Amino acid sequence: MSKGEMEDKISRLLTQWEKEYLGRGSLVVKTDLLRNMVIVVMKGILTPAEQQLAKSQDGLLSIKQMRSNLVETGSEQLYAIIEECTRKTVTSLFTDISTRTGERVMVFMLDQALT
Repeated sequence: MSKGEMEDKISRLLTQWEKEYLGRGSLVVKTDLLRNMVIVVMKGILTPAEQQLAKSQDGLLSIKQMRSNLVETGSEQLYAIIEECTRKTVTSLFTDISTRTGERVMVFMLDQALT
C-alpha cells in the first residue's frame, strides 16, 4: 500500500470510528505520515450545541474534557485502526481540540519509523 493510500485508509477508518463510537463524524479528515508519527487533523467536529457552549470559559473547558474522555475510552479501538493500517505498534497518542475552530489534532506515535 502506498503512503497516500495508507493516509486515505486511516482517514476513512477514523471517520467511520467517529460515526459509530461518537455518533457523528468530522466534516473533513486529513492524515499525514511522518517518520514514526501518524498525524490526523479533523475539522468540523463540534455539534451546534457545543459551538454555543464553547462561548463561555466553563463551557469550553467542559467540551475539551468531555471530548478528551471520549477519545481516551475509545483509545484501544483507535490504536487497533492505526496498527492495522501501518503494521506498527502505537506507543502513545496525543490529542487536543480547538473549540475556537472546531478542529481536533491526533498524533499517534509508532514504535518505529514508517518506510
